[in-house]
Amino acid sequence: MPSAVRVLGLTLLALLAAVPAAHAAADDDGWSAAPAGEARPSFYAEGGPGTVLEDTVSLTNRGSTPVDVSLRAEGAEVTFADARLRLPPGTRTEVPFTVTVPAHDTTARLVARDSDGTTRRVPVHLRATVPTVAALTVEHVSVHADRITYELVNRGTTALAPRLAVHADGLLGALLDRPPRTLPVTLAPGSRTELSEPWDGPALDSVEVRLTVTAAGGAGDEARVSAGVGPWGAVAGGAGAVVAGGALFVVRRLSVIRRRRHRGAAVPEPSCPEPELTGAVS
Repeated sequence: MPSAVRVLGLTLLALLAAVPAAHAAADDDGWSAAPAGEARPSFYAEGGPGTVLEDTVSLTNRGSTPVDVSLRAEGAEVTFADARLRLPPGTRTEVPFTVTVPAHDTTARLVARDSDGTTRRVPVHLRATVPTVAALTVEHVSVHADRITYELVNRGTTALAPRLAVHADGLLGALLDRPPRTLPVTLAPGSRTELSEPWDGPALDSVEVRLTVTAAGGAGDEARVSAGVGPWGAVAGGAGAVVAGGALFVVRRLSVIRRRRHRGAAVPEPSCPEPELTGAVS
């Protein structure tokens, strides 16, 4: 019995010693993908949106047989110098590639896959460096009976808290002068919003409204709009009708004179406008 126990113990020791050795051999026989050069756990690229950057992925075959590998990317626009290649045993192959920086920060992956379906993924961290630009415009200003409507557009790359000043002039002078104040809105880059201001202008006047907007970073814009309020347009229209009616009468009168002269009849020369001009126009 003691000898049997001794044999069993030696067998267990041999098995335990063989496990790490087998594990190490499995590591030695595999293949890997990693950033080339100095030890890096992942790729990192930084640039303006649309910038094309270059780097290299390293494929290492530690085994004793060739490995066929295909390369592709997930989450980014990547072009490999060679997307399909064979890794000879005991060699390392470096594959250059280009990556296009997207409009926003993102994490992509380079994916390497062998013919047996074994897959290796390497992260690619992409940072989009966008210049800070503050740009703000005020557009589509319109004057209504009880309000002034307008649109603010953030044409920059940073969020803006706009300030607005409103000024209006009539025929007899200033009608409205509101000093700059911060509006209760925050404009994201590229956003557009429609707003309004209360307005209780005079019933009879012709006004010019001026809106001035500003924001941090030197952003600002100004827009003007003119509006005629009241019966002035109707008065001008009536005067135009009088002028047009008088011109029509003169044309008709000259036509009659030409016809009579053509027939040889004596025609008295016209003097002042005849009285019916007023009656015809009124």
